[in-house]
Amino acid sequence: MDILANLMNEVRSSGALFGRTLMETPWAVRFADGAPLTLVTMLRGGGWIVPDGAAPVRLAARDMALVVGGGHFSMTDDISVNTPPYYVMHGPDHCTTADGQVMGAEVMLGTRTCGESRDSPNVLLTATYQVKGRISERLLNGLPPVVVVPCDDEPCALLDVTTAEIERDDPGQQAVLDRLLDLLLLSTLREWFARPEASAPPWYRAWGDPVVGMALRAIHEEPAKPWTVASLAAEAGVSRATFARRFADLLGEPPMAYLTNWRLSVAADLLQHTDATIESIARQVGYSSAYALSGAFKRYLGTRPSEHRALATAA
Repeated sequence: MDILANLMNEVRSSGALFGRTLMETPWAVRFADGAPLTLVTMLRGGGWIVPDGAAPVRLAARDMALVVGGGHFSMTDDISVNTPPYYVMHGPDHCTTADGQVMGAEVMLGTRTCGESRDSPNVLLTATYQVKGRISERLLNGLPPVVVVPCDDEPCALLDVTTAEIERDDPGQQAVLDRLLDLLLLSTLREWFARPEASAPPWYRAWGDPVVGMALRAIHEEPAKPWTVASLAAEAGVSRATFARRFADLLGEPPMAYLTNWRLSVAADLLQHTDATIESIARQVGYSSAYALSGAFKRYLGTRPSEHRALATAA
């Protein structure tokens, strides 16, 4: 199992919010919903992604972009002009005009589509990804604020399928859109990581290392195994000292610290997404008892497993 597949197994879309906006020139839209991950593409026309407090990023027609981190951002066709936003996205099913008036059915042009005219030269497609869990955070924390992959790469092939599905209103559509968004996210990340200008996160680079990669696979596939630095070095086929030094150089933390963080991330997500007992979860991630897991959880994450579960349920 490669690390991107491992992370994506835990980062699944549920209730993906796709939408198309058709606009005349000049145009601008504002995203103030704080979504941790937003997919953006221009099906027709081009534009700029303007994150708050960061430099604008150009988006050509059918380029795929990911806006990461939950910050607010705008999109516009011209960064030299202060065009009022056509709408402001505040959250699921809550859009307003620039002056705060709620937008409703009067702007709808069809299923998941709003705007001025179906013949408008600018068509914006967006989808918000409600990422939850510690493992998901590990993926997002390694990404820059905006990731852009040109249309000549793999994700572009999925756009036509996605656009056609948005036009429909059939049973099961939400499940189809969820899976399409998973595919778009995975293919965009894979293409971006492969680009020479990409600054891939440490865990991605380390996965391809002939020494450290072997140990990472072992940790991810069997987190409950009683690993030590020596046993991980044996998996990698090098001395303990060589392994420990190379692991820390690539990942910025010692092997045992990475192992602990991974175990607790898996435990946190199991607490959030399953009804398994704390005792059972403890043994799944390499702790001898619920008491041992609770101590590590409190020490590293600042809360008890039961408290983490209660907060996740309340949210």
